[in-house]
Amino acid sequence: MELSGYVLIFFAVMTFAAFAVTMYDKLAAQTGKRRVPEKTLMLIGFFGGAAGMYVTMHLIRHKTKHKKFMVWLPIFIILHLAVICAFIFYSNG
Repeated sequence: MELSGYVLIFFAVMTFAAFAVTMYDKLAAQTGKRRVPEKTLMLIGFFGGAAGMYVTMHLIRHKTKHKKFMVWLPIFIILHLAVICAFIFYSNG
């Protein structure tokens, strides 16, 4: 498998992880359990899970009023798309 394939798998795994952590945090918020720190959520978003986290947050209406998530996650998504495109372009060139 080429490097670009591994990059796509990495982003897919991070997207699923972001979905799971975001769902857990929403459930924890509703049941009064220990929450996931916002810094951790942002790091997961930065390291590949931004798209999954952004979509999940909108679907379950979680942290959508927090400007830092609604501003930074789309920025991370753009950066991730640039990385994916670069790997695909340069691995096929």
